[in-house]
Amino acid sequence: MGDPSRRVSVSHPRTRAARPGRRDAAVRDVHEQTPLGEVYMKALMRTQLRLGLLVCAAVCLPLAALPLLLGRVPVPHWARLWGAGLPWLVLGPPVYALLVAAGICYVRRAERNERDFDEHVRRS
Repeated sequence: MGDPSRRVSVSHPRTRAARPGRRDAAVRDVHEQTPLGEVYMKALMRTQLRLGLLVCAAVCLPLAALPLLLGRVPVPHWARLWGAGLPWLVLGPPVYALLVAAGICYVRRAERNERDFDEHVRRS
C-alpha cells in the first residue's frame, strides 16, 4: 500500500483549479488595474462609447427629421382620434416606440460587448 500521510488533490481537467496560469493572470490584470488591465478596460469603454454614440445618432436623427417632415406634409389639425389630435398621435406613439426599441437594442448590445470582453480576457 501507499504512504497514508501523503495527500493527493484530485480535480477535473475543466475546473479552474486544474489549469492555473495565464488565463487567471489576464483577469487579475483587469481587477488589479495593471497597465495591461487598463488597456483592456479602455478598449471596453471605447466600444461602449461607440455603441452609445451610434444609438444616440440612430434616435436623434429621426427625431430631428420629424418636425421637418411634419412641416412639409399637411396634417389636418381638426382630425381627432380617441380624443387626441392627429398631430399628437403622429408624434406620440412612434417616438416612444423608437425610444423603447433603441433602449432595448442598446442594452442587448452593451451586454453582448461585456460578454465578449469577458471571454476575450479569459482567453488571453
